[in-house]
Amino acid sequence: MNEHIVVTTTFPDEAGAVALADTAVGEGLAACAQVQGPIRSTFRWQGAVDHATEWYCHLKTTRERYAALEARILELHPYEMPEVIAVSIVAGSPAYLAWVGESVSG
Repeated sequence: MNEHIVVTTTFPDEAGAVALADTAVGEGLAACAQVQGPIRSTFRWQGAVDHATEWYCHLKTTRERYAALEARILELHPYEMPEVIAVSIVAGSPAYLAWVGESVSG
């Protein structure tokens, strides 16, 4: 099982996504984060199709730090049920992945 992951979430505004990126990196929960947007989201919510303009926040971390990062995202997020998804990094530059691990090792 690979230990490096990318965690993604969306925010309703750029400021919230940037604040999460700053907090997660500052607290050592993520090695780095990118904020991307705006994006147009289509989703089913409370029985209806809905749309929103959102901003992605992509955070690089390790499986070991996932639970703490997820908890922090849920604490800071304005949505009732935010997207929090972790995807394994199946390959990458060994030096980059080492840096990710060192950056979040506490």
